[in-house]
Amino acid sequence: SAAPVQLKRGFPEPMNLLGGEDAFRYSTFAEYAAAVAEARPGVNVAALVGHTALRNNHMDRLDRAATASEVASMQEQLREALDHGALGLSTGLAYLSAHSASVEEVQSLVDVLPGSGAVYTTHLRSETDQVLPAMEEAFHVGRESGVPVIVSHLKCAGIDNWGHSREVLQSLESARKQQAVGCDCYPYAASSSMLDLRQVDERVTITITWSRPHPEIAGKTLAEIAAIWGEAQLEAARRLQPAGAIYHCISEDDLRAILQHPATMIGSDGLPNDPLPHPRLWGTFPRVLGRYCREERLFSLGQATRKMTSLPAETFGLRNRGRIQEGYCADLVLFDPDNVRDIATFSDSVRPSVGIEAVWVNGVLSYRDGSCTGRRGGRFLSRGAIA
Repeated sequence: SAAPVQLKRGFPEPMNLLGGEDAFRYSTFAEYAAAVAEARPGVNVAALVGHTALRNNHMDRLDRAATASEVASMQEQLREALDHGALGLSTGLAYLSAHSASVEEVQSLVDVLPGSGAVYTTHLRSETDQVLPAMEEAFHVGRESGVPVIVSHLKCAGIDNWGHSREVLQSLESARKQQAVGCDCYPYAASSSMLDLRQVDERVTITITWSRPHPEIAGKTLAEIAAIWGEAQLEAARRLQPAGAIYHCISEDDLRAILQHPATMIGSDGLPNDPLPHPRLWGTFPRVLGRYCREERLFSLGQATRKMTSLPAETFGLRNRGRIQEGYCADLVLFDPDNVRDIATFSDSVRPSVGIEAVWVNGVLSYRDGSCTGRRGGRFLSRGAIA
């Protein structure tokens, strides 16, 4: 997360995907919220507190579980952020910066949330062959604390896991009978993150989006780079690090099944600072409306709209948002349901979608006829606050 962050040393993956060190200048969540409000952003901004940010603030190294005193310090900082409007806690347990965190460490932090209306969101400890145990871990933590659990970008990643969406959704359904559980999903059969040696699989097309030691190869696949260098893909990946990558590792059938589930929200998971971003940064929502709703009829237009408006607002406790209703904030999009579609592709990803006629943010006309108006109506949204 952008805050609270106190950089005592270099900042860890995946925080470095969000910007340079100068972007992490808010030592408290209150400072960050005030800065967003003062900037008057073009869109509304609401924020979670990142587990990795807390770990990096209070631990000397991240390849181990936190001690009791370190957990206590993280709890105190989390409480302070919640007091200033944070939506809840977010973990990225698949990343090396948090993978060594014990279940007890996570549970101790989530135990701070009850009674505040906050949520626990998680990038699961595994999205591949151990996705079901990872889901059960997340649901167990939520049950123990009585806090809603949201699984970020739910998927069955890796060719060996294709076809397992039925079991994944059965796990989600089973948990929903006992507790508040939800998930989000992006409408692409490819993920994007750091280049992770654990995810290198020569059966999967992996495109390198950036590399610190070899910036000249951005845009090539790992297979192409390995062939140029005359070595195995795993060895080439080692030479490229640190780097970013797009992994074409998801089954389209699994993607459709997860998108269609009534508990699934739509999210982009986009990285604005990536030199060659995943097309989801520019095309996510029109892709759902155009391809999956209008063309494939995966769900109705009303269901598609709910997945990206009222359902997220209700799930994250954003009051008076997400509906066209008297007394609600006028966050509105005027689009042509017959023509809205994404244009961004993996080879040409920075392309605005078509079919979006106008956008109002808190009643301020911010976009019209293909261009921004220059009027900025965004606000910082605190948990549960009435705007």
